[in-house]
Amino acid sequence: MIEKEDRRYAELALESALKEGATDARVTLSKSQTDIVSTLDGEIDSVSECLDRSISISVFAFGRFGTFSTDKLEEDAVKAFVKRAVQAVSGLAPDPFRRLPERAATERNAVSGRELGLYDEDYPDSTPERRRKKALEASITPRKGEGWELISEEGEYCETLEDELILDSQGLECRHTETSFEYSVEMTVLGADGGRYTGFWWEAASDRKSLDTAACGETALRRAVAAMNPQNAGSGKYTMVVENDCASKLLSPILHALSGYAIQQSDSFLVGSLGRQMFSEALTIDERGRESGPGARLFDSEGVATPSDPIIEGGVVRKYFINTYMSGKMGMSPTYEEALRPALRPWPEKGLDRDAIIAACGDGILVTGFNGGNHTASTGNFSYGVEGFRFKNGRIAEPIDGMLITGNFLTLWKNLIYVGSDPRECLAKLVPTLAFKDVDFAG
Repeated sequence: MIEKEDRRYAELALESALKEGATDARVTLSKSQTDIVSTLDGEIDSVSECLDRSISISVFAFGRFGTFSTDKLEEDAVKAFVKRAVQAVSGLAPDPFRRLPERAATERNAVSGRELGLYDEDYPDSTPERRRKKALEASITPRKGEGWELISEEGEYCETLEDELILDSQGLECRHTETSFEYSVEMTVLGADGGRYTGFWWEAASDRKSLDTAACGETALRRAVAAMNPQNAGSGKYTMVVENDCASKLLSPILHALSGYAIQQSDSFLVGSLGRQMFSEALTIDERGRESGPGARLFDSEGVATPSDPIIEGGVVRKYFINTYMSGKMGMSPTYEEALRPALRPWPEKGLDRDAIIAACGDGILVTGFNGGNHTASTGNFSYGVEGFRFKNGRIAEPIDGMLITGNFLTLWKNLIYVGSDPRECLAKLVPTLAFKDVDFAG
């Protein structure tokens, strides 16, 4: 946790920058601790710990700007670091668009860092023995089943504490404190055909008691067994249902395309889209950064307050992510830096999960994972390898593998027909099961 001494170094860095001639400055103090216990076939394989503490400073001086960081948090070292930073900025090219955000736009209520309830008060009581026990408890025992044999079980239990404090010369003070408890496991089975098949699953929570590790191994094993003896469905246009665990793969390119940096550099397929209907009316994305959950924060890296409003509404683009710098370069009002906890609204009704959507779609392909691929940011064209299952008459049938989906994101999202009500709450992007019509698959 950030202690009084840590805070004093952040305050010293800010004071020193102004004394050295900076017009303005912003200081970010970060501390983190990560403890990991890895298991292999039900036994402890490795234990690791990572501690990090650093200060970064953004210096606005002489009409110029620079960002610098150090992990040497001692009084003389901090003063010398800041002095060198201000001197370095004086030699850079002028940049008239660099400035601190307007004070009125910044967050005023993130004082303790715990306002969102993402800190587990039990975290300080964690011990190495407790972590090892948690990791071992998650291991499963069945090693064989009909037509398969478990040949490898790799698990990882992780506890993380992150604490961040932002101060600036306009009086900004924001803090965010968060704990995370995660367990992930990968199962590999040997099928009767001699093939090896893997299944992966993970869970996460901000408090230890809410983390359910017991079902992770069983879920990963079930997914591995279900993937045995995959078929190739053959090339063609199919209705595609994408499972909630991997559906964010299709959302991330949209969020990137709404970035002010991408828009300004014309490296986005959504240039000129603000206020326009670009997607199916089934697509509404809300920002829920102010609601408790992974990824939630009351402020961005500049200290600008996170809103709670639509990013895309009924397929209409409502905002770009524009920080203070890009607002000057683009001549547009600033918003905030990036989507923190985007959430898709259900369509056309609530209560739809994966199985209900498959039943409604009838025939098609269920995608449960992506295997490589890429997309072009400027055009939105994409090509991704996929794995999953055929479904017929509303029921899951045989597994599929060795297939690609190709197309353009604008076309794909215009063909969105169902948005489920089943996002995984342990993910920062709350993307439920999705269904698209007329998707090109290549076998």
